[in-house]
Amino acid sequence: MLESLITSKTRLRLLIKFFVNSKTQSHLRGLADEFGESTNAIRKELNNLTQAGFLVKESDKNKIAYKANVTHPFFSNIQDIIRKYLGLDKLLEQILERMGEVSQVILVGDLSKGIDSGKIDVVVTGDNLNESYILNLSNKIEEMIDRKVVLTLLADRMVSTGLVLFDKEVGA
Repeated sequence: MLESLITSKTRLRLLIKFFVNSKTQSHLRGLADEFGESTNAIRKELNNLTQAGFLVKESDKNKIAYKANVTHPFFSNIQDIIRKYLGLDKLLEQILERMGEVSQVILVGDLSKGIDSGKIDVVVTGDNLNESYILNLSNKIEEMIDRKVVLTLLADRMVSTGLVLFDKEVGA
C-alpha cells in the first residue's frame, strides 16, 4: 500500500527506521550493512530526506549520525503513517479492547529499533489480563497486518528500552 506512494524501497526502509521510534539514530555505513545495500544508494536517500528536513545530521567523532527531525511540521503525521503501515495502530486497538486492565503496551525487539523484520514483539503489562484472549489475538492481528506478532504478558510494570505505545500511568 505505502509502496505505491513511496516507490523507493530504500526511502521507505529509512522512514521506518527513523520514524517508528524517534530516538533511533544511525550512520551511513551501519545503515548500508543493515539494509544490505550500497552506501551510495543509502547516501542518496539520506541526502534527499535531510534536504527535505525530515532527517537531521549530527557529527559524532568522524561519523555523521542521522535521526528523525522531531521539530518538522510533518513529523507526527509521518510517524502516524509509518505506524499505521506497520499495523501498530490496529495492534494497540485490539490489545486495549479486550485484554483486561492493561497498564503498558511496549514494543520491543527489532521493530523498536526501526528494523522491519516482519515480526512484532510486544510486552503487555497489567492486572487480570485475559490470557485466553491472547491466544486468539495473536492470530487475529497477524491476519490483519500480515506480520508475525509475539505477545508477552507480565503482571508487573516494566522499564524498557523499547518503544512505549501505551502507558496508563503516564496517560500516553
